[in-house]
Amino acid sequence: MCGIAGFADFNRNSSAEVLWRMTASMTHRGPDGQAEYFDEQDAFQLGLGHRRLSVIDLSHAADQPMRYENLVVVFNGEIYNYKEIKKELEEKGHRFITSSDTEVILHSWKEWGASAIYKWHGMFAIVLYDKVKEELIGIRDRAGVKPLYYSFYNGLLLFGSELKTLMAHPGFRKELDLAAIASFLEYGYVPAPHAIFKNTCKLQPGYLLRVDMKKQTFITEQYWNVYDYYNKPKLRISLPDAIEATEQILEKAFQYRMVADVPVGVFLSGGFDSSCVTALLQKNSNTRIKTFTIGTTDHQMDEAPFAKQIAEHLGTDHTEYYCTEKEALQIIPELPFYYDEPFADSSAIPTILVSRMAREQVTVALSADAGDEIFAGYTRYDYIRRYLNKISRIPVPLRKLLAGGMNQVKPEKIPGLRNRPEFFGQYDKLKNLLMDPSPVILLKNLSIAYTEADIDQLFLHKPASLVTGHSSTELLAGKDDALSFMMAVDYQTYLADDILQKVDRASMSASLEGREPFLDQDIIEFAAQLPPEYKYYKGIKKYILKEIVYKYLPREMMDRPKAGFGIPITDWLLGVLRPLVEEYFDPVFLRKQGLFDEVAVKQLKEKFYSGRKDLHLRIWYLLMFQMWYKKWI
Repeated sequence: MCGIAGFADFNRNSSAEVLWRMTASMTHRGPDGQAEYFDEQDAFQLGLGHRRLSVIDLSHAADQPMRYENLVVVFNGEIYNYKEIKKELEEKGHRFITSSDTEVILHSWKEWGASAIYKWHGMFAIVLYDKVKEELIGIRDRAGVKPLYYSFYNGLLLFGSELKTLMAHPGFRKELDLAAIASFLEYGYVPAPHAIFKNTCKLQPGYLLRVDMKKQTFITEQYWNVYDYYNKPKLRISLPDAIEATEQILEKAFQYRMVADVPVGVFLSGGFDSSCVTALLQKNSNTRIKTFTIGTTDHQMDEAPFAKQIAEHLGTDHTEYYCTEKEALQIIPELPFYYDEPFADSSAIPTILVSRMAREQVTVALSADAGDEIFAGYTRYDYIRRYLNKISRIPVPLRKLLAGGMNQVKPEKIPGLRNRPEFFGQYDKLKNLLMDPSPVILLKNLSIAYTEADIDQLFLHKPASLVTGHSSTELLAGKDDALSFMMAVDYQTYLADDILQKVDRASMSASLEGREPFLDQDIIEFAAQLPPEYKYYKGIKKYILKEIVYKYLPREMMDRPKAGFGIPITDWLLGVLRPLVEEYFDPVFLRKQGLFDEVAVKQLKEKFYSGRKDLHLRIWYLLMFQMWYKKWI
């Protein structure tokens, strides 16, 4: 795990010193070394920078930027099957001087060009320069585990693992994109390919970027798409055979993620996903796998005791740490630095804490994200059966009549229900579904904090709407089952832009490599072709995964209400964080900022502190943006 940075400057206004500063801005991503490659040509300057966290081949021979013949590369991530590819290349006559996966990338690109990508199982953000073709290539892994930002404006191309690397270049323009701010307030993150600044993008998962250095032009190409697999005919396989085949695929993918020349551990939360990873790895290990759990003193939101039971049953070398409220709160001022684009998922706080704890013993930790997106685990998938199918059966004229009536009746006017804070949001979501009971509207209603009407009221100038993967139409006609649509959209958006961004920045803040065993392409490519009823079986979410876990852990140990490490954001905002809210929602600050309507912000704040606890996400999202704004703008 590392950090990469660089530029292609067609104005020739950059320097080796600027490249050094860009690379040094993310020391936390790679504490084991820094190096740069700077090339000055008549038509451009090229800079490639690298911060190293040594995981595979710890020698200096494996340092980056790495060169091979006409190729130079900087690489963040891991190619887990590099030994198999290396053997194939050696049979073709290639000779290697290191035992690193970075060298395998160079040789495989030399041998196969872009086709090499299809051989790589891993997580990666790669920038590769071909000196003969004068072509610069950027590549991001299929799921988006590793980030890659880029900016192109007025003859200057910048790129890096984090946005702060781009901002470290004096030629970068910090021009805010109002539409991106609005999208952040909706979802709590800025959806790819967009970024918070104009002329700046995230390279989307499964894409590569080609820069023609002679023509000073670039294009993006998609090399992998999850919808290609959802659009294939469903596999004709029995449920028992599907469970057995899934376990075999999981086991191979999980074992890949144990490849390292440094200590490796597993984050064990006590849920099915992390228990599955731990169980399958421990059964094939001669040593006790290191597992890590973070607990909280709030027993209602604490799963650490369950994780400990699971660890004892599986026989892992388990470490748990109970953090205090004070420790969690101390993370909040640090969030804008590590999440250098606005980010509002509060579970970043415990993720940073558990990463710091794990880093004391290991350099690599396996997380268990994506089980919900692949095997239908989210509670929101229940709403398909509970609401969507029922509302869809209501005749269209009657639905529109009901929605029209709800438009006329404000929720605060309804006796009894108006005293329940959560009722206000539910009322709006039901009204929207009556107007359009589609999976797109259902998923959006369940995903956003601010509605379009809220956004219009909040901003001084109405922002445009971004085109994002949330309303994708890539699922082919005839295959448009609501569950597959919601899982595919979540895989492309919420997983990549929220979950994976959270884990990458949190783990890297502690110089810890985070790996995602569920995100091997073999898993999603197989699971997407399974009948959806195998994943959501007779009202049981994540059925296949649960049946695998039951082979190794007693049902009574696993079948319990999920708690998770919850952050009491509502209570904090009402108590210890209120001074922060007052500071960042202050009218003087707002007027100087010139983005938000101070009356609308005041009304939002007053409603929340008068009892509308359901508005806590809107307060938190806006607070996170304001703190980011003060740090970076």
